[in-house]
Amino acid sequence: MDRGSFVSTVQRIGSALGAGFVDGGVHPRFGTRNFILPLAGGTYVEVVTTLDHPAADRAPFGQAVARRAEEGGGWLGWVVSVDDITPVEARLGRTAADGHRARPDGFDLRWKQIGLLELMEDPQLPYFLQWLVPAEERPSADPRTGSTIQGLAIAGDAAAIAEFLGEPADHPLDQIDVTWVDDEEPGLVSVDFATANGIVTI
Repeated sequence: MDRGSFVSTVQRIGSALGAGFVDGGVHPRFGTRNFILPLAGGTYVEVVTTLDHPAADRAPFGQAVARRAEEGGGWLGWVVSVDDITPVEARLGRTAADGHRARPDGFDLRWKQIGLLELMEDPQLPYFLQWLVPAEERPSADPRTGSTIQGLAIAGDAAAIAEFLGEPADHPLDQIDVTWVDDEEPGLVSVDFATANGIVTI
């Protein structure tokens, strides 16, 4: 995604959801940078682009972002936050990768993540993240809008995703509706947001 498209996407989504994004900073290990919009309900939206940096070609996350941009943009995927990533590591048979980014205020935001390789092979699947910082320092802290995520539309197999998540097939995410849709390509198709102006679908 070129800079013009990146900025345009940030502005368009922020306008639709009722608040501006904040600069999230750079992911030095992944060769990417992001802008964040904290929503009500403990969730957030992240818009990511690659940097002209060798890490973007090496790291799975940088590769996934670059590939999505080459395909014309859109939702890269969805992320499930867990308190303990160890059971997911055991299920996937490998160790989670360490991630961090330096926020513009200098704070080093740290986490562990796993599942990018599976997402790149099968875009319907989420990846998993465990924060290594207090709740008040996470991107979901301090909502900038009353908008919330109401539902996801996913092109994929409910049973396969439920098995990957370890959750019931008919309700894989607490308090968020999931609609299974037919599409030529698997993955996250759209997100419904409840806003002050009604439901907004992106």
